[in-house]
Amino acid sequence: MERAGRTAAGPGAGALAVLLASVLWGTTGTAATFAPQVGPLAIGAAAMGLGGLLQALVAGRRIAQARAALRAQWRIVLVGGSGVALYPLAFYTSMHLAGVAVGTVVSIGSAPLASALIERIVDRQRLSRRWMTGAALGVAGTVLLCAAEAAQGGSGTGAGSAGQTVAGVGLGLVAGVTYAVYAWAAHRLITRGVTSRAAMGAVFGLGGLMLVPVLLATGAPLVASWTNAGVGLYMALVPMFTGYVLFGFGLSRIPVSTATTLSLLEPAVAAVFAVLVVGEHLPALGWAGIVLVIACLGVLTAPSRRLRATRRATAGKPMAESAVSAASSDRVARARDHLAELLPEPPPPAVPPQNRTGGPTGQVSHT
Repeated sequence: MERAGRTAAGPGAGALAVLLASVLWGTTGTAATFAPQVGPLAIGAAAMGLGGLLQALVAGRRIAQARAALRAQWRIVLVGGSGVALYPLAFYTSMHLAGVAVGTVVSIGSAPLASALIERIVDRQRLSRRWMTGAALGVAGTVLLCAAEAAQGGSGTGAGSAGQTVAGVGLGLVAGVTYAVYAWAAHRLITRGVTSRAAMGAVFGLGGLMLVPVLLATGAPLVASWTNAGVGLYMALVPMFTGYVLFGFGLSRIPVSTATTLSLLEPAVAAVFAVLVVGEHLPALGWAGIVLVIACLGVLTAPSRRLRATRRATAGKPMAESAVSAASSDRVARARDHLAELLPEPPPPAVPPQNRTGGPTGQVSHT
């Protein structure tokens, strides 16, 4: 009964969890500006590496319980862990080269398309018109945000040279693909019976282990000052650990393509924080992009007509009726078993004696 109730409310709760995770992720670019001495590789390795190891530590008992299923699907765990390890290195280097807005927009904006291709090719899933409409709005919004940043770059306030921007965009595409890969891997484990905490802990724990050498090689500036250390701890604990716990909860309730599309809220949040905290200027084109991203979220999170009709038809009934039905069935079964114990077993039916022809005695054979 509890499982049925949770499943019915699952998609809405899953979408809300992914949106909350996207808000937390949207703070990473602004947080990184408070530690300019720390390179992008160190920031990425600290954020995703420490956050992933912490996820594995917290989910240790769940991982141990699911070790047989994880061992049987070790290839999916390896693919997901590799995606976790590659994503932050590409993502933060992309922001470093092309700017926070362009790096975030390209990385997160390309993930829904990559997720859709993975689901279509690997899982043979069809894409709904609703998803295509929402994805079109979201991608259009992220393109406008990127164009707004490019316009600032043309006016002399951009992140760097054209070559750096192109390299940053290329790494952003790599980040988008790897993001889609580890989201798909975690979702595949969850749909095959592994709990969300065990799946996320295994995938992110493996990715965190892969990032430890990078952190040891590049992470010296993180301990050079309390500010740098605080930024590293914030990135690991809040956006990465808490954010991906929420994301794992969402993946257990909605498809990967929907989850990655909802995460398009991240670049919009990043742009708003860049304006409010860092003091960057966002032109009208960028605000138009944010509006389109919000429209995308509205399309994907609004309940469908069928779901609204089902909720109206079953409002107030399922919990009470299922509880009464379950209790009644249980009482009937127990009464039947108790009565069977009290009553003596009926004697076996008498078998009449048979003659040599196999028929009952007294019956004439007509052979």
